[in-house]
Amino acid sequence: MRYFIELSYNGKAYHGWQIQPNAISVQEILEKSVSTLLKEPITTMGAGRTDAGVHAKQLYAHFETEASFDISTITYKLNSFLPEDIAVKSIFKVKADAHARFHALSRQYLYKIALEKNPFNTEHAFLLKPKLDLDKLKEATTILLDYKDFQCFSKSNTDVKTYNCNIMKAEWQVVENELHFTIKADRFLRNMVRAIVGTLINIGIGKVEVEMLHDIIKSKNRSEAGFSVPAHALYLTEIEYPETIKYNIE
Repeated sequence: MRYFIELSYNGKAYHGWQIQPNAISVQEILEKSVSTLLKEPITTMGAGRTDAGVHAKQLYAHFETEASFDISTITYKLNSFLPEDIAVKSIFKVKADAHARFHALSRQYLYKIALEKNPFNTEHAFLLKPKLDLDKLKEATTILLDYKDFQCFSKSNTDVKTYNCNIMKAEWQVVENELHFTIKADRFLRNMVRAIVGTLINIGIGKVEVEMLHDIIKSKNRSEAGFSVPAHALYLTEIEYPETIKYNIE
């Protein structure tokens, strides 16, 4: 039987989601915990890979087991077993071919920029000292929706078949003393969100003109885009799936 597991985590202590040979990852901790409780080796497939230090308010992974267990009981035990910075929200049965990565319809990220020094959000938002022009930020952000190929924002030497992504939403909001950037797409390239935010910041502080974003994207060259903002202020917030993946939906 195949199951989806919904979890969240604070990424500060981890070298990203995916298992690494010489560093601790969220996937490694999760698989060890589930394997221990189900008393069999369990492997998981996540909906995507978050980089080192990036957080997830919602991430899904699937796993298979023939073990019989009560879902509410195993969820409770997992949360008792896992460290404080990883939490399981739900576990549910899915159809045999349901895939956490390939069946995801969209993924949404949030990046938080602190507009003033705050001792209570230093680990959760990026403090930016230069003043940002919000109108320029918003104007440049709309340009993203005109394109599909975002190779210029991809980490170099990334092994992918295509750099095309369908961005469905990209917007800025002022939330108290923070500036929040939300972006939603069918898929993201490695380091893409952090490179986009860094490029938009350069526009917002007047280092780059708004219209130059067209040339940056068309260049398909990472060195033409802006800096990669710090990971600690980035959150994977939502992943959407079709209801038809669930076991009880026919």
